[in-house]
Amino acid sequence: MNQPARILVVDDEDALADGIAENLAAEGHQTAIARDGLEALQKLEREDFDLVVLDVMMPRLDGFGVCQTLRESGNQVPVLFLTAKSSTEDRIQGLELGGDDYLAKPFALKELLLRVDIILRRVRWYRGTPEPEASVLEFAGNRFEYRSYNGTAWDGSEHQLPHKEAMILKTLADRDGEVVSREFILEQVWGFEAYPSTRTIDNFIVRLRKRFEREPDRPRHIHTVRGVGYRFTCEPEEPK
Repeated sequence: MNQPARILVVDDEDALADGIAENLAAEGHQTAIARDGLEALQKLEREDFDLVVLDVMMPRLDGFGVCQTLRESGNQVPVLFLTAKSSTEDRIQGLELGGDDYLAKPFALKELLLRVDIILRRVRWYRGTPEPEASVLEFAGNRFEYRSYNGTAWDGSEHQLPHKEAMILKTLADRDGEVVSREFILEQVWGFEAYPSTRTIDNFIVRLRKRFEREPDRPRHIHTVRGVGYRFTCEPEEPK
């Protein structure tokens, strides 16, 4: 049985925050509440959480500012945005700042609980097996530790990957030698329709190549399969 998740609910609407927390607790989760963005950052600095359910429009510091501050400090806790702002531009902004999902107000409680469950399942998948050797990826002089998000490239340079970039690398590496479609990557890493275009994946692949390929323009490990997606190989292959 999975351990209860620790979830921080951040919203300046007291009744909504209390209601969300109560329903998450009824599902077996441990919950805490912050009434604005600054209080949320204080709690996140003191405590570890498995998920933050984060309102966007709040006084003092909005949800986008909270998420940006977390990511810049290296905190990769998953974030589910809640907001009355539902335009494509706002959704993309939140996700590009490092959010995991985006739910527009008003929302159905059942959908909120479903999205929370999906995010937590992705977190458990990413964390994977408890054996230390299975939480490290090594190839061609590169080393990446999934749990710490820290990597050392073949040239000795050190990299801390954002959560989504790390999840894309794991999605590909778990299927060494297999062709993985952009659609599958989106579903595995984000779920639902997080982005309006699968071309978003290409930008993350470019970043991974710049970090770990000796010649990013002639990749030998992270291969493009035209019209489909990507294929990762631990053993180097000459570009075709």
